This record gives sequence, structure tokens and C-alpha cells, in this order.
Amino acid sequence: MRNADEALIVIDVQNDFCPDGALAVSEGDRIVPLINAMLPDYAVKVFTQDWHPAGHSSFATSHDGKAPFETTEMPYGTQVLWPDHCVQGTDGAAFHKDLLTDPADMVIRKGFRPQIDSYSAFFENDRTTPTGLEGYLRTRGVTKLTMVGLATDFCVAYSAIDGAKLGFDVTVLGAACRAIDLDGSLAAARDNMRAAGVKLEA
Repeated sequence: MRNADEALIVIDVQNDFCPDGALAVSEGDRIVPLINAMLPDYAVKVFTQDWHPAGHSSFATSHDGKAPFETTEMPYGTQVLWPDHCVQGTDGAAFHKDLLTDPADMVIRKGFRPQIDSYSAFFENDRTTPTGLEGYLRTRGVTKLTMVGLATDFCVAYSAIDGAKLGFDVTVLGAACRAIDLDGSLAAARDNMRAAGVKLEA
């Protein structure tokens, strides 16, 4: 067991991000056994869950003439438009069936506001609306975070960078993550994480 001030943050290990899902990450299901094996080592375990209403503004289908992976401008900046995914109450939004969810102390749902997307476990994409995760971790006495999950270059990276900016000691464990890698997004995410002081481990 690691120290009580260390938390494992499991990002979006959901069916729609795994093979055959609506926004499948290659080999996304391969990380599940690794994460399950890590769970007993941490006193604090938080899972995040993408949780969009139908017709969410980040879906390409909500924008006439737009295709998945194109971009549009939102009030908070440039937004990648995604295939419909992780719609509340659907099987795609559920955690992968083999992921051990009972050990989770808390599940943070994000992306539930119709007009704003949320990659980070800490903030929505306007960079100001908090999810409440920071407050939970502070009250649990957590100072160190290990992040795993999907996808390395979006939700994991955004979460790791925000965590570091908030003063947490953040490590991303690459073996327990997988990436979308959209137009070089993985290399850019790694550079951005390093620049923010995030430790990247294989």
C-alpha cells in the first residue's frame, strides 16, 4: 500500500473508448488488467466517467455540415467535434465490464453540461468551471496523483496538466494509458505535460 497522500485517478475507461466503441481508442481494453492490479496499492481511488446528454454540443451530429474530428469555435475556444459517445445511461457510457469499479472511492462524471465539453477531471473546457475533484482530494489529504486511462492525449493529458497547475505531484503511467493520436496530438500532449511538470513513466 502506498502512502495515504497518494491517489490513483482512473480516467474514462468506458465502453465507447474501447474497441468496437463509438470513439474507440486502439487497445483501450488492454489497460484494464493493469489498472485492476494497481487498485489495492492506493488508499484513494477516483474514477472519471464521460457523461454526455444526447445532442451534446461537442458531437459532430449537433452541427450541420460538420464531420467527426473537424473543429468548431465555441465561446470557450476551439472544440474538436466527436462522434456521439458516452451518452448518459447507454452501454457505451458504462465502465468496461472487466474494470473493477467497486474499489472506487468516488466517481466524477464530466461533460454533462450540454453546451460545454470536459476533458479534464478537474475543469470543464472553459478552464474555469470545476468538477469538484480538487476539493475532494484536498479534504482527503492527497498531494500525489498517478493517472491512468483513456485517452492519453486528451482527457488524461488535460487532467494531468490541470493537476500539476493546482500544485499536485502528478505522474502519468504510460503502460496503463492509450492514445487517440489525432494529427500528432500524442506528441503534443507529452510535450505539454512535461512542460507543466508532469512526470511521464513508461
